Amino acid sequence: MAYIFFIELEDMLLKGHTMANFTIHTIETAPEAGKPLLETSLKNNGRIPGLHGTMADAPPLLAAYNFAHQQFMATTLSDEEKTVVWQTINVENNCHYCVPAHTGIAKMMKVDDAITEALRNETPLPTPKLDALRSFTLVMLRDRGFVSDADTQAFLEAGFTKTNILEIILGAAQKLMSNYTNHFANTPVDQVFEKFAWEKKTAVAA
Repeated sequence: MAYIFFIELEDMLLKGHTMANFTIHTIETAPEAGKPLLETSLKNNGRIPGLHGTMADAPPLLAAYNFAHQQFMATTLSDEEKTVVWQTINVENNCHYCVPAHTGIAKMMKVDDAITEALRNETPLPTPKLDALRSFTLVMLRDRGFVSDADTQAFLEAGFTKTNILEIILGAAQKLMSNYTNHFANTPVDQVFEKFAWEKKTAVAA
């Protein structure tokens, strides 16, 4: 019975249904520990992203997410490579909120639109190295970190390092927090990113 429940729960999340309504907090409505976090968010963004407002109901989650983001930004990956990791995970996890958000973020980071479109549409990336990064990130996700020696060696031979493997794990941890929060809360896409709305393509049978 437990197995059936979790299968049904997963199906509900993939379809955008949740069993509870989640509050998108403002500074005024957030728990005390969440107020300074949202104040910082407002200062940094000029607004409070819906994801942050939702996470603020559990201030340690928002604090951990912010810290993970800061640390991922400090990795040795280039802006293009960071975008590939983020969006590969967002698309794989079918995050209706994060794909548009990171489309806008990629533009702010001056990442080539061709990279963004390839990630959103799951089409080939402009360079073999970026394709190798997406492929390795997907294998890591799908195999729960149990990546084969052959796949790992192919990643390293594409020009990446063992440090990069650990950095991808950090990016995956950050995205787990945001993607799963958005699945449960069905967080509305922020108005500033609505023009980048996205839906995962459905595979067409041959």
